[in-house]
Amino acid sequence: MIDEILPAISGEILADDANLTGASHDWGNLVHARPRLVVRPASATDVATVVRFASKRGIPVAARGAGHSPYGQGQADGGIVLDMTSLPPRRVVMDGSVSVDAGARWRDVLEVALPHGLTPPVFTDYLDVTVGGTLVVGGVGGAAHHYGVQTDTVVELEVVTGAGEVLTCSRDSNRKLFDAMLAGLGQCGVITRATLQLIPAPTRARRWKLYYDSLSAFLSDQREVVRDGRFEYLEGQPLLGEGGWRYMLEAVGYYTPPASPDEEVLLGALSFVEVESEDTTYFDFLNRVADGEAALRTEGSWFHPHPWIDVFLPDSVVEQVVAETLTTTDQSELGTTGLLLLYPLRADRLKTPLFKVPDGELVWLFSLLRTGSPIDPLVNARMVELNVDLYRKLRALGGKVYPSTAMPRTTEDWREHFGPEWPILTEAKALYAPESNLNPGQRLDLSESP
Repeated sequence: MIDEILPAISGEILADDANLTGASHDWGNLVHARPRLVVRPASATDVATVVRFASKRGIPVAARGAGHSPYGQGQADGGIVLDMTSLPPRRVVMDGSVSVDAGARWRDVLEVALPHGLTPPVFTDYLDVTVGGTLVVGGVGGAAHHYGVQTDTVVELEVVTGAGEVLTCSRDSNRKLFDAMLAGLGQCGVITRATLQLIPAPTRARRWKLYYDSLSAFLSDQREVVRDGRFEYLEGQPLLGEGGWRYMLEAVGYYTPPASPDEEVLLGALSFVEVESEDTTYFDFLNRVADGEAALRTEGSWFHPHPWIDVFLPDSVVEQVVAETLTTTDQSELGTTGLLLLYPLRADRLKTPLFKVPDGELVWLFSLLRTGSPIDPLVNARMVELNVDLYRKLRALGGKVYPSTAMPRTTEDWREHFGPEWPILTEAKALYAPESNLNPGQRLDLSESP
């Protein structure tokens, strides 16, 4: 196999044990599918060559970015893994947008945009995931209630289709491919470049941590501030302490001196019982996870299994579901460094057809970010079972599970997930990738009849 590809590409082809083992691990550390080859492409042409080669032979191909998937979504058992971080770092800031390679981390995008006084509108909490990696699932962050998810900020994509053709697509050109690639699980092609919207960047961030003893008050205040948009960034966390559950609303106002946020106006009518605040640079706020990452790497739990689940809840059931879940959740079910997230998004800001959330004006992201055991696979299997149980319960209540979740899923699960938008994927697959087997770790078969 190596001899057949090697003369045709400029990048590296690797078949040593260290690289194959590395490509069979990810953030979740729960699924380990070993590929036959790892390819480090030097261009979109290299990606196209590999995809064509694999499609003709029925070989699965997975595009891998930072390896932050929780359940083998970027793996290819017996196939080829494309290490997209090897693409040359061509990052060009234009008027109101930036063009970047798909293997760029969001940190890279921020660092190239800020000197121009610009920034992407939406960041995930962790900056060291890749652009291509988040765009195939959505990309959720604390500014999504203003701007939608990261896929909603995409202007244009360069895609290697499953047939091995390099195409540019946007809302105005090759629209079927564009819609199928954004939050489409990488089933119809491989994103090699993205042009992303930029907005003016502030220089400072004022961060308030507002604490609540009541779940009802916590939810009520979040509804109010998301609807009126007073904060640029908003995320909530249920916190488990010795006295039981408390709730923390993290609210941030961005600014550039001499202007500054009016704390009395922003906080005055809210019903929190305690508040903490700090001022940082805009970059330092966005990079706030870095210190925690360093500590977890030193302590070791960064490398433990992570049976994470992210779900979207209808506003009508959020209090019921969260209260019931917290009642039955203790630290053993979260792990030593696990945490929870709970915050609303405005549905009218979510424009990506394949980014699926429940019906209603507000939808709630509810995340159980569990840390598993490095030595006991039964503990990890139990955590995955808890994810499946929650999924089944929420599905009956109109909830949706975010694709980047540690949980086995079937084609039927995915068909139900995408609902009336399912044909966006099946039609694009037939048109752009009829013979390819791209990103098999997502566990869906678009060749199955509806």
